[in-house]
Amino acid sequence: MTSAYIDANRANWDQRATLHAARDGSGYGVQRYVADIEALSDVVRFDQRLLGDITGLRAVHLQCHIGTDTLSLARLGARVTGLDFSENAVTEARHLAAEAGADVDFVQADVRDAAAVLPRGGFDLVYTGIGALCWLPSITEWAAVVSDLLAPGGTLHIREGHPVLWSLNEELPGLTPTFPYFEQTAPVEWDDDSTYVEVAAPLTATRTYEWNHGLGEIVTALLDRGLRLDALVEHDSVPWEALPGRMTVRADGEYALTEQPSVIPLSYTIRATKPA
Repeated sequence: MTSAYIDANRANWDQRATLHAARDGSGYGVQRYVADIEALSDVVRFDQRLLGDITGLRAVHLQCHIGTDTLSLARLGARVTGLDFSENAVTEARHLAAEAGADVDFVQADVRDAAAVLPRGGFDLVYTGIGALCWLPSITEWAAVVSDLLAPGGTLHIREGHPVLWSLNEELPGLTPTFPYFEQTAPVEWDDDSTYVEVAAPLTATRTYEWNHGLGEIVTALLDRGLRLDALVEHDSVPWEALPGRMTVRADGEYALTEQPSVIPLSYTIRATKPA
């Protein structure tokens, strides 16, 4: 049954990719990456201090979508490969890189198969951005892929929405946990024709399936694969309006709770290293 869930998610993300890559000012506003050769995504810029100097590193961006973060990593000096399961996302990412004059490789594959289509031990940096892990049914399976891709001494860097945030129901008053915090076999099912940025048309592939993973489950999965935890930083903000009507945008483009912004974590950053 999991394959049917993944197929439905892929159909949804194929449509999102086309809409998100629009050059009409909606979506991700990708034209700014073409117009400004120094433009970085807000997600990469937010974590640039923790990311450190990546000049010359062999990097892979898992679940890269249309490549704005991938391109940003390349502009910081890494030699980057992006991987995504959506054919349309990879097509749009290649188009963006070509327009921006960036030397970035893109591969279409399910992240669970990444170690089969990319060189094992071939990367100094594995990068994963916001809104990726919730589409994966098994966090231990993902951690194994990360370990297989990393070269000895290589580093995982991930910035993600916090599992506390994913457990909240934005349609209920207050901050109400409704959905599982811990990983479950059965996913949470959604039916929604919208996406998280303004786009020109509604989605028609509306049904999607998500799995939450507790922060302890994520860290433990990495430790069980032999990685060393270097940093775990929780943040009171996210780069989109995750709880509409209850958030205020900050100068850096991050959204925080308007009232009591320190009451719950909304995202986190993890850095972990594969021992040499």
